[in-house]
Amino acid sequence: MAHTTTTGDPTKWTCTQVSVWLKSNNFNRYVELFTVQHKIDGVGLLTITEDDLRQPPLSIPVLGDIKRIVIALRDLKNHNVAAVRRLSTVDFLQSEPQPTQSNRRQTNHVIYRENGSNSDYCSTDGFVQSHTDTTRFPPEYTKTIISTIYIVSVAFVSSFVMAIVHDRVPDMVTYPPLPDIVLDNVPYIPWGFHIAELCALTMAVMWNTILLFHKHRMIVMRRAFAITGTVFLLRCATMFMTSLSVPGTHLQCAAKFGGSVWDKLSHAYHIWTGFGMSVVGVQTCGDYMFSGHTVMLTALNFFITEYCPHQLYFLPQFTWILNLFGIFFILAAHEHYSIDVFVAFYITSRLFLYYHSLANSQIVREHRDQRMSTWFPMFVYFERNVVGVVPNEFENPVTAFCNWFRRTFRRNDTNKSR
Repeated sequence: MAHTTTTGDPTKWTCTQVSVWLKSNNFNRYVELFTVQHKIDGVGLLTITEDDLRQPPLSIPVLGDIKRIVIALRDLKNHNVAAVRRLSTVDFLQSEPQPTQSNRRQTNHVIYRENGSNSDYCSTDGFVQSHTDTTRFPPEYTKTIISTIYIVSVAFVSSFVMAIVHDRVPDMVTYPPLPDIVLDNVPYIPWGFHIAELCALTMAVMWNTILLFHKHRMIVMRRAFAITGTVFLLRCATMFMTSLSVPGTHLQCAAKFGGSVWDKLSHAYHIWTGFGMSVVGVQTCGDYMFSGHTVMLTALNFFITEYCPHQLYFLPQFTWILNLFGIFFILAAHEHYSIDVFVAFYITSRLFLYYHSLANSQIVREHRDQRMSTWFPMFVYFERNVVGVVPNEFENPVTAFCNWFRRTFRRNDTNKSR
């Protein structure tokens, strides 16, 4: 393993500091070639590829030295990801070419292969990916825990707000259902809402299966929790500010004033533990602007479409059908106004697309400044160390856990031996 003794941002190194780095990694014979003849500073060092070492003007003749320099450069970049990201090309993180999209499609079943102190990802079809994926797409378990706390907290806050608006729903006699072009022309289907929830549960099973086998499950999970939690937090504000009349006369809703805070907390806990679903006995009124069921249907559809295996080309089509059928049955059950459903679909889909557009944009990654941190603090925090588009690669979760446990155990043994 190479030892990088020079400190500081390598993109700001001078030729003298590059020479120190070369000497610290036992490349003394190339100090003059790099720093005197070709004036290679820190930025130049980070942009050197294996082809640069082989070809003129460097033309290093010893293959072993070329390989050792490549490994040392990779180690330098892996220890300075933030600095390297500021350069104009994220491919500097790797000294070998990136796998093409066709190759990525062939790596959906991935297992670990340990080779001494270096580990690669080896697919079942023999295609090997560099260990730099763990640097470009670090799992960052602490951030995943924070995102989990975020979504759980938002879910309870949303349940509490639903309990509040449930107790102040407008009187059905004084405020009859509002005119709605869809509800006025779609016959009432009493079992429609259960079908909509069945569509959501079907997609939830598919999504959890994808998440279980996805190699970058921690990043994907953070994104799902961040986006969904933010949409539901916005929903808390909209349904609290304005209470719409019930959309159908079949709904048994009545305002209950003067309830204690404990009653509302108890009702909120019932909604929270039942995930707000009528199939488990949860009934709410007043939470119309906008539809939480449509949010979940749409979010599940978009996440499955984005992160499903490429071989399952029919899956996105199926989830879109479930999404649209679920929306239809929500309206057919007269549980929400059509504007509730439209706003929920629009906000959820736009936030999903905006988040992923920012996360996948090279320009945004290079120019994250104070304004980004001010307006999108959670996005900047969660995506700070994610470099590039997250590939859809899959692995055996048991194998992944065993390898993670083995690496952790080895790391602990190494620390104790020191």
